[in-house]
Amino acid sequence: MISVDTKKKGRPTDNPKSYRESFRLSETDMAKVKFCIKETGMSKTDIIRMGIDEVYQKIKK
Repeated sequence: MISVDTKKKGRPTDNPKSYRESFRLSETDMAKVKFCIKETGMSKTDIIRMGIDEVYQKIKK
């Protein structure tokens, strides 16, 4: 009998992303996101994470 490894394959990480979210944006909000992507060369996900961090830091103070 052949043993099959059922463990998920992929790049190992110290910070797994377990949550997946979906949300709707207005045309204006999406234009801002696209502008940030174009100007920084970052991914959409990274731009959103930066925004979350920025708001979190403001609230945390």
